[in-house]
Amino acid sequence: MTDELALTSAPPVDEWRLPVGARLLHIGPHKTGTTAVQAALFEIREELAGRGIYYPSYDRHPMHAVLAVTGRHSMMGDDPPKQHHWDRLLEDLATADAQTGVISSEFFSEAEPEAIARIVEDLGGERVHVVVTLRPLVKILPSQWQQYVQNGQRTTYENWLHHMLRVPPYEQPNPSFWRRHRHDRLIERWVEVVGRDRVSVVVVDDSQPDMVLRVFESLLGLPDGTLPAVPVATNRSLSLGEIEMVRRFNVEFRGQDELPDNFYSRLVRYGAIQRLKEARTPVPDEPRVTTPRWAQEEAVAVGREMANRIASSGVRVIGDLELLHRQLPDAAEESTSTALVDPEAAAQALFGAIAAVPTLNPVPPAPPVAKPEKVGVPVHKVRSTELVRILARRVRRRLLRR
Repeated sequence: MTDELALTSAPPVDEWRLPVGARLLHIGPHKTGTTAVQAALFEIREELAGRGIYYPSYDRHPMHAVLAVTGRHSMMGDDPPKQHHWDRLLEDLATADAQTGVISSEFFSEAEPEAIARIVEDLGGERVHVVVTLRPLVKILPSQWQQYVQNGQRTTYENWLHHMLRVPPYEQPNPSFWRRHRHDRLIERWVEVVGRDRVSVVVVDDSQPDMVLRVFESLLGLPDGTLPAVPVATNRSLSLGEIEMVRRFNVEFRGQDELPDNFYSRLVRYGAIQRLKEARTPVPDEPRVTTPRWAQEEAVAVGREMANRIASSGVRVIGDLELLHRQLPDAAEESTSTALVDPEAAAQALFGAIAAVPTLNPVPPAPPVAKPEKVGVPVHKVRSTELVRILARRVRRRLLRR
């Protein structure tokens, strides 16, 4: 029987609180409030240590360590994960052995059963308590597609939805999607290792923005309001025009074989896209990515099936499982908005890419003065495709020299 608890303004701390010295393992999945939790824990990590709670991370979450232990690849162009990243995390936890440890990363959601067994054993076996945060699939779809596009994907939203929802075995173009977001099976994989008594499912209610923070306070025995709501500009969704600009760039980028992947990582993801998110706020009437009605109905049906299986799994549920199969009120028959790029968005993206150029290679010393050479073709008369090839060759030579 599911121990389903309704969230109130004063959560039952004693009932939800984990034992002192436990290892709270927050496994996501993606797009379920993970950034809010991680940003809050990271913001007050020193205060938490004084309260007997250790949050080991050199950033908001230990992504490389988790990718290493789960055997997953890094994002396009990023440095590959290494075993020493995971070993370092374990060493950090060992220094705070008696304290309650909190490890949060949405990339745990992609772990296979063998990796789950190793993770749980490495973190202390019976000391591990798994927390899964969930949001309705219908709200996850557009956010997750955007994330894939920001990692180099070229597929349109409508085409992506068609393949993810209507083309068996529903693995292309992103095999990771259903591993992350078939939430009932995700929970079952972890229950198989840790048992139902040490798994808590938190259904995030978007009408209560700080709800997930209050739940984590209760799990950790913290006073209400301890975990702050930390704004994270880089976590905002892109507008329709912004994300289409990125997607169409991906099409051009993938057509240039000479461009290395870390060119994309440095200049696009951590240059143009990051600048867009940090320096620009879309106006209220700017078109957003919308999910057509047929896809919403498919997602709601899957959400209902997942909610029923979770309810019968015996895990502790905090929140309302019915939220997982509630359809959005603004469903359209098809996505008909025109993707127009605001000039400010284009300017910010271009500036971000240019500002990131020094990260590709240190600025070389000024070359010696050479004799005048024969003047070539002016840049403005070179075709754009040829100019891209020239730039690609130059960047590649610099990277190889480095």
